[in-house]
Amino acid sequence: MVLKSHRSSRVHPQKFALWISMASMVMMFASLSSAYIVRQAAGNWFEFNLPNLFYVSTVIILLSSIALHKSYKSFIAQKETPYKRYLVLAFILGIGFVVSQYLGWQQLYALGIDLKGNPSGSFLYVITFIHVLHVVGGIACLIVAMIHAFTLKFNVTEKRKHRFELVNQYWHFVDVLWIYLLVFLLICK
Repeated sequence: MVLKSHRSSRVHPQKFALWISMASMVMMFASLSSAYIVRQAAGNWFEFNLPNLFYVSTVIILLSSIALHKSYKSFIAQKETPYKRYLVLAFILGIGFVVSQYLGWQQLYALGIDLKGNPSGSFLYVITFIHVLHVVGGIACLIVAMIHAFTLKFNVTEKRKHRFELVNQYWHFVDVLWIYLLVFLLICK
C-alpha cells in the first residue's frame, strides 16, 4: 500500500521531460537577455521603437492561450463541441501570432533595421525568431491535438487528458515567455 501511494505521487516522465525542456529554454532566453544587456552597454546601439504588430501579436497569443485553456476545460467537462471549437481557435490564433511576428519583422526591415546592420536590430530578430520557432513547435503539438480531436472517438481518458495537459502547459509557457521577452525588450531598449 505504501508503494502504491508513492507511485501515484510521482511526476509523469513525459511531464518531467517537458519541464526540463522548458527550464532549458528559460536558460537560453536568460543568456540571450544577458548578452543583449552586455552588448548594449558596449555602445554602438541604435534605439528604435518596437513595431506595433508586436503588441498585436501579444494580444493574439494571449487570446490563443485563453482559447486553449477553455478547450482543455471543455474536454475535461466532456463538452465535445466547445472543446473542438476552442482548440481550432487556439490553433488559428497561434498561426496569427507567427504571421504578426513576420509582418513586424517586415516593418522593421522597411525602417532600415535588418539582421546584418546594427547589433540592436540583430538581437531583436534573433530573440524573436527563436521564440517563433518555439511557437511553431507548439503549433505542431496543436495540430496533433486537433488530429486526435477530430479522428478519435470523443472519450476523456487519462492518456488523452495527460497528452492535452502537456500541450496546454507548453502553450502557456511560450505565451508567458513572449510576455517576458516583450517587457524585457521594452525596458532595455
